Amino acid sequence: MIKQFGILALWLSGLGFVFAGVDINEPYLISLHGFGVAGLLSTSLAVLIVLIARACRNGLNIAGSLLFLLWCLPALSMLSADMAFEVRKQNVLQTDLVRAHSLGQHFIVGYSSFDEVLPLVQKGLIAGIYITRHNIAGRTAAALKSEISALQDQRRIAGLPPLMVAADQEGGIVSHLSPPLTALPALSTLAGLPGAIRAERAEEFGRSQGKQLAALGINQDFAPVLDLRPKASHNRFDFNTLISQRAISDDPATVAELGLAYVRGLDAFGVGATVKHFPGLGRVRTDTHYFSARLDTPLEQLEASDWRPFRNVLAASNAQLMIGHVTLTAADPDHPASHSERVIKGIIRGKWNYQGVIITDDLVMGAIYHHSVCTAVVEALNASVDLLLVAYDGSQFYRIFACASDAFSQDKIDMSVLRDSEVRLKRTFPAD
Repeated sequence: MIKQFGILALWLSGLGFVFAGVDINEPYLISLHGFGVAGLLSTSLAVLIVLIARACRNGLNIAGSLLFLLWCLPALSMLSADMAFEVRKQNVLQTDLVRAHSLGQHFIVGYSSFDEVLPLVQKGLIAGIYITRHNIAGRTAAALKSEISALQDQRRIAGLPPLMVAADQEGGIVSHLSPPLTALPALSTLAGLPGAIRAERAEEFGRSQGKQLAALGINQDFAPVLDLRPKASHNRFDFNTLISQRAISDDPATVAELGLAYVRGLDAFGVGATVKHFPGLGRVRTDTHYFSARLDTPLEQLEASDWRPFRNVLAASNAQLMIGHVTLTAADPDHPASHSERVIKGIIRGKWNYQGVIITDDLVMGAIYHHSVCTAVVEALNASVDLLLVAYDGSQFYRIFACASDAFSQDKIDMSVLRDSEVRLKRTFPAD
């Protein structure tokens, strides 16, 4: 019985290793990159050695031969996956300059190392970088500042516009660069103060964040959060967004007041703000990091409440708008807002007349990536989205850029929309 269970375990774990090998470069297995891959390889080789030794002692029957072949597959599948990744990467790196600059100005990318992102910066394949915890872990602020400065120098040498350097430094639970930056409380802690005092304090928060970010060379903050706080105290399906802990208030006027004051504080130090996550996550019951999500509230109700902070802050500032992957069913039941022409052109650009920069939430999130990310990229650009964010797993940039490049070759991208976007980007991020 024990022997049979052991053989069954070998078959099941072998299948698991093969599956991991095939998908080793997918974002949900990012935790295995590096030492995890080495562990998978060494374990599969160790099992092969044991199987060979067993075969030498007892001979090899059909079942044993099949089991041996199964355990050969993890290493082969990992090798195949890595080769496919490298081919795609090299194809992207060899993109001609016209296409690289035309498409590259629309991508903001997270990265793991200086050497990884340097060629993307030099060739104009990206418009900016996203800095987060792993970029600062075990390093000093001076080291990060030097790295950012070196990348900006490479842009100047290449005759390209300055990099947009972005971070998530909201305060509260989303303070990705603390330490070394000072960890400030969430803006929600100010909501109960008297009006004049809370607005003043919110601007102080923005000035403090802006000063420290600018000192590092970071020029864009993905903050503030303008989603209304959920009425329900706990959403069991919100695993990562945690909007109830990040939202300022459930009162639109308070959210708009504190959000605008914070934006002005950032702006005092030349750090741009990014209001998020339109069309709002406060009423959504699932987490777009993992699942598709639908917002079924009538548009009139959203305009009167949830969207008031977005409209007020955007009208009174130069803030960018981050658009999320929630499907706004009353406007477009078939597409998430992040690549819906009806939402972006119809509501934001049309009804609101917002002519500033729109950036998607991370395209590596499950609500987009696990569906047709290529379709989403092309539809987002054609809907007049200006920037596509690839943050959680920057290596997915090569796949996503390849999607845009293929569409470019097939004339599936509306070049007039792309030219209008270029005007907005140059107006928002002028060359030095």
